Amino acid sequence: MEGTDRVFERLVRDHQDRIFALGLALTGNRHDAEEVAQDTFLRAYRALCGYPAERVRELKAKPWLHRIAVNVVRNRVRGVRPRLVELNGSEPDARTGPEEDAMRRIEIDELATRVAALPARYREAVVLRHVQDLSYAEVAEALGQPVGTVKANVHRGLKMLRGENDGHGDD
Repeated sequence: MEGTDRVFERLVRDHQDRIFALGLALTGNRHDAEEVAQDTFLRAYRALCGYPAERVRELKAKPWLHRIAVNVVRNRVRGVRPRLVELNGSEPDARTGPEEDAMRRIEIDELATRVAALPARYREAVVLRHVQDLSYAEVAEALGQPVGTVKANVHRGLKMLRGENDGHGDD
């Protein structure tokens, strides 16, 4: 189906970096992130092939792809606590010196370690909202949760990252 192929090519071109970065933030390594991205786009392509043209036109691609990616990660890491190394895969600014780069990398690694320690529901909400910059509505759609739940999970996750325990339990 040629129309589907064109839509799919546009989806990959427009969203591959975001989906890879999401996979990296949730799995902690580039190899797994590449597999998550590939699996996400494979599942998206298969779904698009079965959708009527009207549904394809009305598709909200960003939250739809993020939901697929989150589900791929969930399926891959069931019962395994991911170890995060980087949050967004970005390289240090070339204009900074080696000491600044080292300090920045240490700060990113420390934050990534704290994010990895969050229960999955908080980690997913925080990463989608603050690393991927999705709106609360897009995060809610991607996770299949009400907006209020997403807001609460982001809030609790951020409190936990700051070291403020609000008395809520883990997963």
